[in-house]
Parts: sequence; structure tokens; C-alpha cells
Amino acid sequence: MKRREFLRQAAIATAAAVASDQLRASSATPSHPIARRRLGKTGEELSIIGFGGIVVMNEEQPEARNIVAEAVDRGINYFDVAPSYGNAQERLGPALAPYRNRSFLACKAEDRTKDGCRAQLENSLQLLKTDRFDLYQFHALTKMAELDKVLGPGGAMETVEAAKKEGKIRYIGFSVHSQETAVAAMNRYPFDTVLFPLNFVLWTQAKFGPGILAAAQEKGVGILCLKSMAKTVWPAGEKQNHPEPRCWYQPADFPHEAAMGLRWTLSHPITAAIPPGDERYFRLAMDVAQNYSPLSTAEEQALLGGAQGVEPIFHLGNEV
Repeated sequence: MKRREFLRQAAIATAAAVASDQLRASSATPSHPIARRRLGKTGEELSIIGFGGIVVMNEEQPEARNIVAEAVDRGINYFDVAPSYGNAQERLGPALAPYRNRSFLACKAEDRTKDGCRAQLENSLQLLKTDRFDLYQFHALTKMAELDKVLGPGGAMETVEAAKKEGKIRYIGFSVHSQETAVAAMNRYPFDTVLFPLNFVLWTQAKFGPGILAAAQEKGVGILCLKSMAKTVWPAGEKQNHPEPRCWYQPADFPHEAAMGLRWTLSHPITAAIPPGDERYFRLAMDVAQNYSPLSTAEEQALLGGAQGVEPIFHLGNEV
């Protein structure tokens, strides 16, 4: 075994041991409702863990109702979904209906044109059984050309601004996998939120995340994060066993490395993190959030040491 690989494996083992001690300690103390943090300049207070709609995709309605009820009971008030998440909107709408007036519901627009965005917006409102979205986001702005189209004449922003005047949208945001596009978007429009991957492997191995985080803090944009429990790409031949959109990447090892990754993300100045759609990881995220404490120096060193040499799910500058 090469020295680098030996050191990486040793770091992973250390991280797992430290995380195991932390999880045992937290289970010995009463769980608290999931904490909330302020969302940028909006003044809204969101749970530090969000409920990704993929969790209920393809579930039977009773199961969807049960897990949404459990999430609310444990302190989650932030829910996020998109039209591309299969039948997640159809499942989440009825399940969230009893709690709609005390929840923060975010949805996404995938069409970049004025008319296409309007059609998606109205359809999502109908499927989710609501008359307004607390946050409406342009989904996955990965290329500068897409940003140009959204903000240009006949672009989706015309619909979103009109819908805000109509009372169908409260705040406007975007999700992104490109640092260049993210910074440009915040420079060109006063967005309320940005949703992007903030992950220990991406941060150390691809230098992805610091630039977006800094720009959002400077402008007071609400910071929402993805991929905190992600790890790397699937080895050749394994991806077909993990169909999108739930598991297009290989998640961090369950439960210890994943718990450490989430705590690492939450230790940054963000509002909330959305865990993977896999129910096991979502439930682990709720457990971690109810007993959250920032990583110690030793824990962070062990976690980041285990990331050395790991292939990130994408690289800085990639348009994915």
C-alpha cells in the first residue's frame, strides 16, 4: 500500500472513531428540536436541515405523510422540491398541507423562458396544493449562457418578478454548480438566496465553495447548501445500480463519515443544508441536527485528512 493511501485510510479510521464517540455521546442526552438560523437579509428563520422532496419520491402517500409529519415534529420547517424530482411534488403537496402555514416551501424553475417558467410555476403550485412559494429558485444555473437567458428579454425572470407582485412568490433564489456563474448571478441581480454544494471533499480537493460562500456573505444573500454528505464519483460499473436522482454520486460512509461531513458543512456560516434523498441519510441528518455541535479541531483534521486524494464529484469551473 502506498504511503498516501495508508495515511488516507488512517485518517478515515480516525474520523470514524471520533464520530462514533460523538454519536454515542449525543444518544445519551435528550434530543432537542432542530435549531434554526436566519436566512440572509430575509429575516426568515429556517431549520438547519432542510427536507429534500426526493425523500418522498415514489413513496406511497401514507409513507410520505408519515415522514413529513416526523420531520415537522422534530423541528424541520424548510422544504425544497423541484419538477424534475419525479412525482415528489405530488407526494409532498398533500403530506405538507396540514403544516403549510408554518413551513417554508421552496420550489424551482427549470425552464429558462418567460412562458415556460410560467407553465412550470402554475403546475407546481397546483401539484403542491399551495397558493404561493416562500422561495422560488432558478434550478441549476450551471452555464453563463443560462444566466444570460434567464435575465434577458423574454427570460424566466420576467415571470418570477411578475409572480412575486401577484403574491405567488415571496423570495427569489437560484441553485448552482458553477462558481463563476454563482458569483456573476449575485453581481447581476439582488437574489435573496443561493443553493450550492458545500462539501469537505469538494472544498479541499477541488477548491469549490469558498468563492461562492464569500460572495454570498458579502452581499447578505441567504446561504443554502447541498451535498454535505456526498463523497466521490461511483467506481466504473457501479453507477447503474444507483439510478438518478437519488444517488448519482457516492455518498460518504454511513453513518460516521456522513455525520462528520454534515457537521463540517453546518460549522460554516450557512443557514441550512439539504441531505441526500436517501431516507437513511435523511434520518441520520435529523439525528445529527437534533444534537448538533461544531467539529472539534481534531475531528476536522481527521475528516479532511480522509479526503486527501479522493476524486471530487466535480471540479472548479466544470459546467455540470
